[in-house]
Amino acid sequence: MKHLIALLAIFVLPAHAAVSATDDAGHLVTLAQPAQRVISLAPHATELLFAAGGGKAIVGAVEYSDYPPAAAAIPRIGNNRQLDLERIIALKPDLLVVWLHGNAERQLAQLKKLGIPLFYSEPKKLADIPAAITRLGSLLGSEAVAHSAAQDYRQKLERLTRHYSGKKPVKVFYQVWHKPLYTLNNSHIASDAIRLCGGVNVFGHLPVTAPTVNAESVLAANPDVIIAGSDDRRSTELEMWKRYPTLNAARRQQLYTVDSSLLSRSGPRIIDGAAQLCTRLDQARKAQTP
Repeated sequence: MKHLIALLAIFVLPAHAAVSATDDAGHLVTLAQPAQRVISLAPHATELLFAAGGGKAIVGAVEYSDYPPAAAAIPRIGNNRQLDLERIIALKPDLLVVWLHGNAERQLAQLKKLGIPLFYSEPKKLADIPAAITRLGSLLGSEAVAHSAAQDYRQKLERLTRHYSGKKPVKVFYQVWHKPLYTLNNSHIASDAIRLCGGVNVFGHLPVTAPTVNAESVLAANPDVIIAGSDDRRSTELEMWKRYPTLNAARRQQLYTVDSSLLSRSGPRIIDGAAQLCTRLDQARKAQTP
């Protein structure tokens, strides 16, 4: 009789158990079953979802969701400033992965009123990425893939941490854009990468996450190296600093670019951007040697 009861219990259990995870806003997100139709509202979130094993579940994504290559085929539903709400609703998502401080709050409020679960994502430190992957894996029902990706990332982070621990400090100016000239403070994850490599962000103390600065303030800070977040379309944005021979970074020819999609996005590839950055800072250290 006991065996019969146990057998009957198997058939009355739901096909999928509820899943839950806590997001970066501290909210517990619970789904009746693993997410099957996900919309990503930030490029870094798209990368995290793919790493967590949820690429096939993404039915919509914002502009610039360009990695991995398969992301190019995902339908676009706007950008971080303006979302196509009608398109989002038509796609019938069971989960939205949202950039905590990057998406339009008014539009997010409208989506939330419709009862669509929102998972807020904004890793602040390099060490936050593995947990971001595994939490999304929990909501996707792809825990094994997510844990493997998280472990691979942790190993890369541990190797970099061991190698660059105790390195001589190097003053860094991280140039996000040159017209207008602006940078990032210590609250941004790119500054955590600078710290990992033994760098000191010369504007890390400023209160705004992405503050505007001017050439005079950069000259006064006199960084040892200038790193520009760049891509193939922005190969000349460091040229302006060659006009200032008294600037340490210019005088020692320590002007470098790092792929901005690697270093500025809070996704799993940031560890590769950090590795590139660390190499550049090592070159700047060697240039300081008499």
